[in-house]
Amino acid sequence: MADAPRYRFAPSPTGMFHVGGARTALHNWALARRTGGTFVLRIEDTDEARNRPEWTEGIIEALAWIGISADDPHFEGPLYQSHYAGAHLEAAERLYREGFAYYCDMTPEQIQERAKAEGTTGYGGWSRDLGLEPAPGRVLRFKVPMGTTVVHDQVRGDVEFDNGVIEDFVLVRGNGTPVFILANVVDDMSMGITNVVRAEEHLPNTPKQQMLWTALGHEPPVWAHVPVLVNEQRKKLSKRRDKVALEQYRDEGYLADAMVNYLMTLGWSPGEEEIQPWSAMEETFRLEDVNLSPAFFDLKKLTAFNGEYIRKLSPDELFDACRPFLPDEWGDEPFRSMVPYVQERLKTLAEAPSTVDFMYVADPEIDDDAWNKAFAPDYAVPLLSDVVEAYATCDWDHATLKSTMEQLMERYEIKLGKAQAATRVALTGRSVGPPLFEALEVMGRDESLRRMRAALERIG
Repeated sequence: MADAPRYRFAPSPTGMFHVGGARTALHNWALARRTGGTFVLRIEDTDEARNRPEWTEGIIEALAWIGISADDPHFEGPLYQSHYAGAHLEAAERLYREGFAYYCDMTPEQIQERAKAEGTTGYGGWSRDLGLEPAPGRVLRFKVPMGTTVVHDQVRGDVEFDNGVIEDFVLVRGNGTPVFILANVVDDMSMGITNVVRAEEHLPNTPKQQMLWTALGHEPPVWAHVPVLVNEQRKKLSKRRDKVALEQYRDEGYLADAMVNYLMTLGWSPGEEEIQPWSAMEETFRLEDVNLSPAFFDLKKLTAFNGEYIRKLSPDELFDACRPFLPDEWGDEPFRSMVPYVQERLKTLAEAPSTVDFMYVADPEIDDDAWNKAFAPDYAVPLLSDVVEAYATCDWDHATLKSTMEQLMERYEIKLGKAQAATRVALTGRSVGPPLFEALEVMGRDESLRRMRAALERIG
């Protein structure tokens, strides 16, 4: 029986966790779990100037938020690239010893000058046959063989590269440190990685990596390069230009399940219904079905997904999810009672406080435009006076409160939307908010009437 496949996700801790990286991690996670394989988390931390421990911890926490947890038996890690530095140099020495690599003493300036003189670009292999020994300042370069390299890609099919346009690339710098491409390959070998699933931006490096796998006597892994994510201008998502940090979406009140579902639909279709549980997507996800075109990260669509997932929650689940977004000084009530009435309107959990904040203050701030518009009609003040009088004695439930106002508005020959405008502003200070009659019921008779009478007094 063949060994179970081993997938890896290998981020560099250089800041917040990119949504594109999250999608790649989910692809690897789905495949590892469905095939009974292993998902290896490897932190590529050899760039000491750029990585920080808190960023590594942020990656681990972000992965856990989207369901990729170290508690799962399919998870292994985190492993750290820096722990394999010795293996990187051992591989470099072996490549040199076996004739796959050579030392070069040309500086970047010398390379540029000679290339210009010969009318070419880049390094032309000029030190390949000089037989230079290792020495300080000399780089170790790989001897790119003649011919072509064919990369068998599960997403893109066979991709052919002309070795003639690939220069003899550096494996070890002049200061003796291995470059990323060598470290990456040696790490994958050391960790027994069988499948490499990553973004298409890494495809140009793949023929070089495949050459290294072969030179070091290993069968290359199964490659798969998924399309990159782009913004509405169809430009690749950038940390400097776009909102790409997974942690930011979490902190703005997007649900993890909604984010996972949406990310999985970028470049792949789960079927006729886009809204699907993880278990269904894990079962049906196939690399062969991934689209080749760049995938548009549509914030409006993500928000719509989030709204759908919010509406799937029970009132208790939604209350628990929203509670971290409410001010610490707020009690559970009246928000808990209002949850069923604001659920349909919420797009993110972070919107929850603004839907009920008027209930937590004695005198909500008045929006002047809303006030002037609500009380401009001639009927506004007398109707509100009638409402106060009727509400003082009627049963206090939202159905009765609504029917009572409907009876009163008939004499003014207006519709319900206009009839409730002044009452809403008196209650909330603004023209929009949760369902009025449900809010009245939760707020209670005494407080509701106090606010309406205060509005009439303000009118004078």
